[in-house]
Amino acid sequence: MTIQLQGLTDVAVLHNGVRMPRLGLGVFKVKEGEEVEQAVRTAIEVGYRSIDTAKAYNNEEGVGRAIQDSGVPRDELFITTKVWNSDQGYDSTLRAFEASRERLGLDVIDLYLVHWPVKGKYLETYRALERLYRDGAVRAIGVSNFQIHHLKDILEAFEIKPMVNQVEYHPLLSQVELRQFCERQGIQLEAWSPLMQGNLDVPEIGQLAAKHGKTAAQVVLRWDLQHGVVTIPKSTNEKRIRENADVFDFELSAEDMALLDGLNRNRRFGSDPDNFNF
Repeated sequence: MTIQLQGLTDVAVLHNGVRMPRLGLGVFKVKEGEEVEQAVRTAIEVGYRSIDTAKAYNNEEGVGRAIQDSGVPRDELFITTKVWNSDQGYDSTLRAFEASRERLGLDVIDLYLVHWPVKGKYLETYRALERLYRDGAVRAIGVSNFQIHHLKDILEAFEIKPMVNQVEYHPLLSQVELRQFCERQGIQLEAWSPLMQGNLDVPEIGQLAAKHGKTAAQVVLRWDLQHGVVTIPKSTNEKRIRENADVFDFELSAEDMALLDGLNRNRRFGSDPDNFNF
């Protein structure tokens, strides 16, 4: 896959034609109120146009306020949120969606995801998402933390394929088979925790950072993007928000990419989608 990267205006075109920014801001564990509002305001000022939140992050209201205060036209922004595990099921998902939409202060959500594959519930949850999509309440639907076998369940049961699968993805957890499966199915892979929750002290990453005159974080984010993976690094620090966007003025060579690809250890910093308790 060859990805032409120009800047923060770069988009991935989802299989339904919706354009999704390739780089966005994640707000996992960012406190409701001034902290999340400032992070979102800063990101939008820098040029980010994608913000990723979730019901479980407890900061949808702050994200909504920052969006409204930004002065950027709504159709230029791409807002993602997710249905939490305790809300899964058909009717409860529809109610949870309405609550998220109200907290965000938005009529239409750009992307709505099933947050985790809760056994016995995720199919009914996805059925609710399919209805929301058909009703025009969301522009795209998808899943998060779904493995290949979960995706196959969805593909067998529904007419509308997920447009996105958001998973933990970084050089120590490159999930090659999952990425390739999603590519074949036209499902856009998206990386959460791309910066390994700060565990970037890996010699090979440091070598490439020195080679390119970039930070370790910038090297990893560039690796994501060159693999065609949408990425949403989280930060509340203005300097880092700017640095994370400064990844379009260099390119990793095939040898650089292979070096990073070879770091995979199947190392998770988050929960295992086949064995989680929430």
